[in-house]
Amino acid sequence: MRLVEERTGRRCLALPSNRLGLYLALRHWCEPGQRLLMSPISADEILFLVLAAGLRPVIAPLSPRDGNIDVSRVDLAAVDAVLTTNLYGLPDDAPFLSGKMSGKILIEDVAHAMETSVGDRPLGTFGQAGVFSLSKHPGAGSGGVLAVEHESDLRALQRARDALLAPGSLRADLTGVATSMARQVALRLDLVRPALRLMRALGMQEEREGYRISLEPEALKQALERIPELPPFDPWVRADLHDYRARRGRVARWYQSRRLAKVAADRGRRLAGVAALAELPTVAPAVRDNVRQPLFRVPLLVRDRDAAIAELERRGVATGYLYDPPYDDYAPAFTEPSPDPGPARWWARHVLPVDPVYAARALPVLRDLEPPTRGPS
Repeated sequence: MRLVEERTGRRCLALPSNRLGLYLALRHWCEPGQRLLMSPISADEILFLVLAAGLRPVIAPLSPRDGNIDVSRVDLAAVDAVLTTNLYGLPDDAPFLSGKMSGKILIEDVAHAMETSVGDRPLGTFGQAGVFSLSKHPGAGSGGVLAVEHESDLRALQRARDALLAPGSLRADLTGVATSMARQVALRLDLVRPALRLMRALGMQEEREGYRISLEPEALKQALERIPELPPFDPWVRADLHDYRARRGRVARWYQSRRLAKVAADRGRRLAGVAALAELPTVAPAVRDNVRQPLFRVPLLVRDRDAAIAELERRGVATGYLYDPPYDDYAPAFTEPSPDPGPARWWARHVLPVDPVYAARALPVLRDLEPPTRGPS
């Protein structure tokens, strides 16, 4: 956590996951019934956290340059708060949003953007709160950090965190650490393909309908009757991380700090991978504007994404962090739709996120990929 404190200059609260931090921030600064502007493309659980906080998700138009909120086309006067995504580490326009939102709430989800800055200012310092993940850049498998400006907010958030924490156990911590270590070894030794087969055989990946978990609308309506409460939403929020609000012990905290310390050592490899992938004709346009950012993933926009994923997996390269379809197509009854859904649908259908740390392993496949035959409409 010290690294995040030093980077942001903010007061930080340790958490078992980024997910819990987002819920705490939304509940602390927003009131049930308020309208929250958010990107149509992000992880499944984010939408359910917004609903659990009692907020109305207002789906923003998406920029096909970077997959984030198109700030030139949003009506900030019509919403009470904004949640950024910073998809794959590409920055939302936080300076614009913070400058236009006097008296309103800006929460930054920095899960993908631990090392991204705008100018000389790190993301996670523009809004009332920045919520970081220790399972993304550090690869710790769990853990989050909530960064805030004021001590009074930190104390209130700590009390709210403690009220929501579930009991943990040494066994659970050891299992989580061992799983994360095995994943790191598989990546280093090019054993991704057998590791994927084992995870699927052991049921370690949530069942999905395509790239999204099952919505279960009737059960979700029942959970909404109990807002703003988080536990009723556990069946959706815990996807692929069932202990997302379990108290962590010494072993897990030691491992998180150890993995966090390795982020700086990986920076050079990550930057080199971003630069190499930025040369591809299929790269998302905003990547070329951010080649000096150590992105979490480099988004390519390709014609036949599913075929590319299958070929990459045959060569031992796993593809994750796909968010298709957009929220307003995934959960139309629970969201206020985007005024222009076309770009988000196009992006969700064609984006192929690539880990820049392992760019050299993927490039033999990526060089042969073709861009979509049509652009966003």
